Amino acid sequence: MNPQQILVDLKDVTFSYGEAAVLKQVSLQVIKGEFLGIVGPNAGGKSTLLKLILGLIEPQSGRIEVLGTDPRESRRLLGYVPQHPNFPRDFPITVEQAALLGRLGVSSGRGLKGMLLPGRFTHNDRLLTRRALQEVEAADLADRQINSLSGGQLQRVLLARALVAEPEILILDEPTANIDQRLESDIFDLLKRLNDRMTILIVSHDIGFISSYVTRVACVSGTLVCHHTDAIDGQMIQELYGEEVRMVAHKH
Repeated sequence: MNPQQILVDLKDVTFSYGEAAVLKQVSLQVIKGEFLGIVGPNAGGKSTLLKLILGLIEPQSGRIEVLGTDPRESRRLLGYVPQHPNFPRDFPITVEQAALLGRLGVSSGRGLKGMLLPGRFTHNDRLLTRRALQEVEAADLADRQINSLSGGQLQRVLLARALVAEPEILILDEPTANIDQRLESDIFDLLKRLNDRMTILIVSHDIGFISSYVTRVACVSGTLVCHHTDAIDGQMIQELYGEEVRMVAHKH
């Protein structure tokens, strides 16, 4: 393994909320070009792991490097797609304006303290936004209000917002949790294409589904163990989730 290809490097990382340890002695290396799935039971530490990689929280012990530096320094090179939008759905903003927000902190056309100032974005910002909306097949929604979108449409817009920052790593937190299976397949097909030019980390509740897309699966439940997709079976899933589960075959 070439160390220069390691984009995310966690070594013996422990994190606790108060006295409750969420992650214990977790180690993980993500290689450039990977499509890594992150799965595990509720409260197992998946979202905490993402926050650590994004530099939003710091571990009590252990070491984290993202793109060769402290996560807080590399944050602008990461694209993040949350499970839910981090702005009110009834906020009076169009799809194009919402996607353009991804240029804050990247573009020179931002206002004081990174606040959005109409007209202060550059031509390049707007060009990248239009390209991103087209890539996620949401260009026809550009003038629509955010509050008029379906769940699947909104997830595409949130993905476009992450892409306009031209990230080296794309991180998604259960982006298909609230949409139907057909739309889930469409979004994962899109992510597979994006994986040709960027490294992707994705949290999902459906290990059977993502195993046909990702290159490895990180199973998080207090600790972390990685598996190649051909090692995933019903017994392994039952051990992870602690209950009877059913593997569902998905054809693509």
